[in-house]
Amino acid sequence: MKKQMISVIVLCAGLLSVQAQDKNGGISPEMLGQIRQSYQDTASDKALRNAIGSNSIKSLTLNQEKQVGIDTDFSVKVESKGITDQQSSGRCWLFTGLNVMRAKAIARFGLPGLEFSQTYSFFWDQLEKSNLFLQGIIDTAEKPMNDQTVEWLFKHPLSDGGTFTGVADIVGKYGLVPKEAMPETYSSEHTSLMSSLIGLKLKEYGLSLREMVEKGASASDLEKAKTEMLGTVYRMLALNLGVPPTSFDYVRRDAQGRRQSCRNGTPHSDVFPREIRRYRFAYQLRDGYERS
Repeated sequence: MKKQMISVIVLCAGLLSVQAQDKNGGISPEMLGQIRQSYQDTASDKALRNAIGSNSIKSLTLNQEKQVGIDTDFSVKVESKGITDQQSSGRCWLFTGLNVMRAKAIARFGLPGLEFSQTYSFFWDQLEKSNLFLQGIIDTAEKPMNDQTVEWLFKHPLSDGGTFTGVADIVGKYGLVPKEAMPETYSSEHTSLMSSLIGLKLKEYGLSLREMVEKGASASDLEKAKTEMLGTVYRMLALNLGVPPTSFDYVRRDAQGRRQSCRNGTPHSDVFPREIRRYRFAYQLRDGYERS
């Protein structure tokens, strides 16, 4: 009896659904017929369908005529050598910042080329952001979960985006190394999954920290727990990006091709000029301009 009643209810619901689609603004058979007739499937449509099936719409819609005569002259130009590629990552801010510093180093020493390690700076950026999130959770632990700040923290635990000031802070604190000392990895060039996994771990840790505060944990206990959590984040970053070097051997050549090597250099050593290491390009984008 119950099975029969359920069958009747399901059938009625299905009929009502169909009737609603037909009578209350739905697509009726007559309307569908008119819609189908509006597509003529002409020879040009077939050609377009074949082209779009095998190519990017963006490439096909490019107007070549509009590409002619584009004014590429700029009043301010950063002279550099070689192109850097952020690949499938949100590190445009980091590449831009390090490229400004790279241009300064190349010009100062007359180098044929130079590239700083974006992976090295990105490693510390992700660790610093993880700490910022965990500290934010501690600072807002007594607020309810539906508080706007708390909600925002848990929705955005970590990202690979950033700003010029972030590069200045990272370089000022952790220094610089050449790309040869810490090259790119798959995860540095495809940051989405790595950042997502670390973000999930941070959310888990965030809930744990809030629980500790609720149970009356002391500030020292919270700091100890946060340090242990950052240790796990450090390991995740090291497995994906490599271990940041504390020293390295670096060989560079000047414009005449003469070898200039340095052994046991450090991110804060004079392998790179002091003014480059301290150059706060976020505040000094042009010579003679300083933002107070």
